[in-house]
Amino acid sequence: MSLKTTVALLGLVTLLAACSEKPQTAHTRKSDSQAWSGAPGDPYSVPGWKAGDQASWEQQMRTRAQGQNEYSRATTQ
Repeated sequence: MSLKTTVALLGLVTLLAACSEKPQTAHTRKSDSQAWSGAPGDPYSVPGWKAGDQASWEQQMRTRAQGQNEYSRATTQ
């Protein structure tokens, strides 16, 4: 086989391989319950959080985020 034929075959194989790529689509995760519904007796829940109360859950998430905020932590130390 000549060099031109080999290069042409490699090019053809490369083009055909590129055509067979599967589409990459994003799949969203399906949640079966609301985030604030919680589990009764969960040992990891924060004291003061009421299961099933959306406003209480959002307040706890804000408090947790502020505890991880380096700017607010630096001023309190």
